[in-house]
Amino acid sequence: MSVRKGQDLPPEPGDDGIEQGKRLIRVADDKGLSLAQKIANHFYLLSWKTPIHGRRLKGKYPLKLLAVPDDDVPGDSRAGAAIRAGYFLFRGQKLPIDTLDFARLPTSPAFRDYLHSFRWLRDLSSSATREQGAPIAEAVMRKWLAAHHETPSEPAWRADNAGWRLLFWTAHAPLILSSSDLVYRSLVLNCIARTARHLDRIADKAPMGLPRLTGWCGILAAALLIPGGEARRLFGEAGLKRAIDSSFHADGGIVSRSPLAQLEAVMLLSMLRAVYDVRRAPPPVCLTDALARAVPALLGLTHGDGGLGSWQGAGAIAPQSVQAVIAASRVRTRPLRQARDWGYQRIAVGNTVLQIDAAPPPVARLAEAGCASTGAIEISDGPLRLIVNCGGAALEGAWIPWDLAQGLRTTAAHSTLILNDSNSTALLPDGTLGKGVTEVELNRQETDNGSRLELSHDGYVRRMGYVHRRLLLVSGDGKEIRGEDMLTPAERRRRPAKQPVQLRFHLAPGVEPTPTADNMGALLRIDLGPLWQFRAGAGALTIEDSLWVDADGRPHPTRQLVVTGEALPGGSSIGWIFKRVG
Repeated sequence: MSVRKGQDLPPEPGDDGIEQGKRLIRVADDKGLSLAQKIANHFYLLSWKTPIHGRRLKGKYPLKLLAVPDDDVPGDSRAGAAIRAGYFLFRGQKLPIDTLDFARLPTSPAFRDYLHSFRWLRDLSSSATREQGAPIAEAVMRKWLAAHHETPSEPAWRADNAGWRLLFWTAHAPLILSSSDLVYRSLVLNCIARTARHLDRIADKAPMGLPRLTGWCGILAAALLIPGGEARRLFGEAGLKRAIDSSFHADGGIVSRSPLAQLEAVMLLSMLRAVYDVRRAPPPVCLTDALARAVPALLGLTHGDGGLGSWQGAGAIAPQSVQAVIAASRVRTRPLRQARDWGYQRIAVGNTVLQIDAAPPPVARLAEAGCASTGAIEISDGPLRLIVNCGGAALEGAWIPWDLAQGLRTTAAHSTLILNDSNSTALLPDGTLGKGVTEVELNRQETDNGSRLELSHDGYVRRMGYVHRRLLLVSGDGKEIRGEDMLTPAERRRRPAKQPVQLRFHLAPGVEPTPTADNMGALLRIDLGPLWQFRAGAGALTIEDSLWVDADGRPHPTRQLVVTGEALPGGSSIGWIFKRVG
């Protein structure tokens, strides 16, 4: 299935694969699941509890694992220390282990997935030896088996949780299989085999993207680590290829357009390759090729500090996390400057990195926290960030309740233009993305004097009759970024009415703005960093409160520059400039 197709305007490819003309289109039938699909899915989940599905999970009991693959990505030592202290810690939420009941988890959906996927085994192993961690892991494992070993149900046996669970169970087998209780050990090994048979049946029915990819990686992990898995390996490698083809764009970006999902996908494929390595088996070409494409796409969204930008619900993933996953992938490459189908543009000159969301949002059914961010930018100067997006819509937890998460998905939570206080793509009451941006036109040129990028989107055309165009010019030394935001009447539309306009630039934490006397500019002081100047060519500048969400889902107070103007029926524009002055 093609999520977004690229249509080349008269192609004039430049250096490094930069195309001067590109049109990206969001599919016209982009809708969430229909009522009929939801009903069918409900009955499908009920079928898991039938004797027929139960019989399909029966088979030979494996007596051992053939090997224990390495997990090269370190865990969260704080979460691991919390587990040793007697409770799980996830995005500020705590859950005691001694009263843990896997049949009734009073946590957020993301916290439940953390527990059911057994990702916490990595955190525990990062802060405990085998002798210290095994009794804790075994106690939790027994609780999970008591609630979920016999009958599959969601979310415990959902394809992605089941796939991750197989990878973490096998990579951290010493923590869960060190017991001298042979009955318990047999139950764990049998559950590994039952989970693999369950995934054999459901992996292709999982949502396209990371969930389906995870299911097939779990199947292959089981095929390589459980005796007698030759047939499953052939089956799994064919499924993995299909999952990779449907999960990634040709440029290596994942279909949900989320940097967090991209990071997870690279980590997932790296863990699967570690399974092949420990069995001294050659990985399939589709696996190595997917990593070779996914890593540069991921690096394309890194700032000067090595951390990721805040796009499509992700928080600002820390540099250490990104570096650990890249190291585990063993792919050495440069950042992708133009992700044509994934939709992100990167301009890196001198110490300056400019990231641009130059594509429509992801289709509704592929992104639970998709954002109306088309045209937004982020800017960093060396290891310090200057302009950001709020981010964090996908990181619900103790600090980000559901209603705040929905607010973080709006156009106003991103550094771009907002017309009449409306989202460029609608956010529906059920949390899905609705109508709005369907087409983005992009032109990019590189010269010795700098970079020029122009994009336009139709998010406001149907409702208000305006096309939003954003022109960005970056000087050859990276010390000057000029922009112009234009609103022009759309063709074949009635003459649009006058509308209020706001141009927002969210400042990174540690950036202190001081307005100029004429309210047309501001000095931007970065803590222990350089001095930048902002100036608008029209409208009135105010400085307002904002927030920025880190990788743990914790909001930090910050400020934002807001330029207020008007969209006029004949067209209007606001020019602006960021200039490094010290």
